Amino acid sequence: QVQLVESGGGLVQPGGSRRLSCAASGIIFKIYTMGWYRQAPGKQREWVASISSGGSTNYADSVKGRFTISRDNAKSTVYLQMNSLKPEDTAVYYCNAHLTTQIGAPLHSNWGQGTQVTVSS
Repeated sequence: QVQLVESGGGLVQPGGSRRLSCAASGIIFKIYTMGWYRQAPGKQREWVASISSGGSTNYADSVKGRFTISRDNAKSTVYLQMNSLKPEDTAVYYCNAHLTTQIGAPLHSNWGQGTQVTVSS
């Protein structure tokens, strides 16, 4: 069993910053791409950012220049540093990891349980 556990959510004022973390645990052979998604009330889940195992990053236009994704492969952890937060960033943030559990096993997409980020004064 693989678990992804997010942390770091909470209430933050507009213009403020927040850092999310997501740690993967369990039987893991290799983690490939890791990413962050978010879902606002009444909206579909949307992709926010992703990072490859080699460190290449991509961002949604809505967060480019404000959010930074990073990872610590030794800790099987991905981070999302969020700066200059806006009320429209309010959402449940989910981490995602594509990984294998053993040599030759198929790639699995795993999700965390989500962490709420609320941007409000």
